[in-house]
Amino acid sequence: MAHLLGGESLHLEYPAKVVLGDVTVGIAEGDRVGIVGRNGDGKSTLMKVLTGSIVPHGGTVTHRGSLLVGMLAQTDDLPAGSTVEHAIVGDIPEYEWAGDARVRDVLQGLVRGIDWKGSVDDLSGGQRRRVSLAKLLVGEWDVLALDEPTNHLDMEGIAWLAKHLKTRWSSTAGGLLIVTHDRWFLDEVCTRMWEVHDGEVEPFEGGYAAYILQRMERRRQQDVAETKRRNILRKELAWLRRGAPARTSKPKFRIDAATQLIADEPAPRDSVDLARLATARLGKDVVDLLDVGVTYPPATPGGAAHEVLRDVEWRIAPGERTGILGPNGVGKSTLLGLVTGDVQPTSGKVKRGVTVRVATLSQQLTELDEFANAKVREVLDLQKTSFMSEGKELSPTQLLERLGFRSSELSTPVRDLSGGQRRRLQLLLVLMGEPNVLILDEPSNDLDTDMLAAMEDLLDTWPGTLLVVSHDRYLIERVTDNQYAIEGGNLRHLPGGVEEYLQRQAAGHGAAPSAGGSLNVSTTDAASAPKRGTTAAPVALAGAERRNAEKELSAIDRRLVKLAAEIHTSHQRIAAHDQSDYAGIGGLTAELESHEAEVARLEDRWLELSELLA
Repeated sequence: MAHLLGGESLHLEYPAKVVLGDVTVGIAEGDRVGIVGRNGDGKSTLMKVLTGSIVPHGGTVTHRGSLLVGMLAQTDDLPAGSTVEHAIVGDIPEYEWAGDARVRDVLQGLVRGIDWKGSVDDLSGGQRRRVSLAKLLVGEWDVLALDEPTNHLDMEGIAWLAKHLKTRWSSTAGGLLIVTHDRWFLDEVCTRMWEVHDGEVEPFEGGYAAYILQRMERRRQQDVAETKRRNILRKELAWLRRGAPARTSKPKFRIDAATQLIADEPAPRDSVDLARLATARLGKDVVDLLDVGVTYPPATPGGAAHEVLRDVEWRIAPGERTGILGPNGVGKSTLLGLVTGDVQPTSGKVKRGVTVRVATLSQQLTELDEFANAKVREVLDLQKTSFMSEGKELSPTQLLERLGFRSSELSTPVRDLSGGQRRRLQLLLVLMGEPNVLILDEPSNDLDTDMLAAMEDLLDTWPGTLLVVSHDRYLIERVTDNQYAIEGGNLRHLPGGVEEYLQRQAAGHGAAPSAGGSLNVSTTDAASAPKRGTTAAPVALAGAERRNAEKELSAIDRRLVKLAAEIHTSHQRIAAHDQSDYAGIGGLTAELESHEAEVARLEDRWLELSELLA
């Protein structure tokens, strides 16, 4: 493939850190590269060096002649006082941009619901981000460099962006550089991965899933090589230490070999071990929302009241792990407020169990406001002098180090922490309260992929009830067993998970928040939208029958996972068994057939329940 953009022997360092040390990378026609790594290791810096925003201290950036590179930075550059229309399409006449299919697709995917003639100065942060992304994507570019493009996009917007980038060029044209923590997006779009760490850039083939597999295999190979190296090291050092007089008479090549082994001792990579703190006991009753509705009063005198939720019946069970889906502004935060007690229903009733202790990991990091001037180590000292985690007593410093804080960072004031560090400290403070109902409101914000994986590992063993609101599809599918969507004020169960939710949104079943003066760029919207006064197809089950069917469906899902493991074990036992032992083989085969028959029966029942709940 033809070379588009690259860097040779790139070097960039700051007084306390080498960000890039003799790095050589390249992008060819058809490359779709995802850049991953810990926060602060230089992902965005590498992108800025390649696009010319930062001049490296050493090395050369190379690119094809007349190359057009477009970059989306983490901060927008929308012109003050401009309208949304002018910020995106400039002075191009409407008949020109409206006749371009790609421009119409970008506008439909990103700025629908935003006032087309409104000022950019009046937009929220999320709307400004969408306008900035639309402004970039309507242009013609040979290479696109996107720094956190999924920030402020809901799940439908992320799915649209992935489809757009996959079809923007042919498979052998164009180049793409992406820095994002959205692992589903990386897996969907990227064909190569670069991991930035310790001043190096390590390349991997394939998307995020392939990157994880290759990374683990490389670590395994390094462990084997390291074991061999340490064995040699011990022998060399033992030989060198056999008597002081003897050292001077050792052959010089042996001393040089041992010295080289010591010099190659690798620096330890940072490890994140989230502490599993004790959780208060949770009784049989958690929170029940019984025929609940929430209506907000009119914003202006004489205006109409705004109904957010209606007829919501949701009985949250002990140990339930649920993801809440829906566009921004549809009522997810209101629903969580009913669970926490911060929002009072205008109709219906909310019942809470006596032992329920709710904690929320919010988006705003408000838990840290009172500690802004305190040092990191002092934050925990103000809470307790010791903590119990997995049966061990830990000091505040030990607990912070297990959470990924370096010793040098413990004296840093909280106000000076990076977004990812503040997020980790916030999570720790929430867990220290020993809640038994944990609500995560966009928990993936500001966390790198390694920290997200560590948090998910923690949540795997979380014994309480877990409720998650997130646009991170990977996270939702990873840590929750059930998904619900808010549609038209109602809470709807999604047996098909995120995929069913996206299909329903595409079919027009979801209710997006209204926005006056919004742009319509597609003539198919009116035809595909449901007619006024019509209702969704009737649901076959309701009330207690529906709840029982949902529980049975969840139980079937869990049983199918266990059966898959048992079938795999049966195959291994048959392969390892003495093939001349016909009786033994027959018994193992009968056991395997029994498992497979149960799988077939459960799959049929799963389909029946899905149809009843759809």
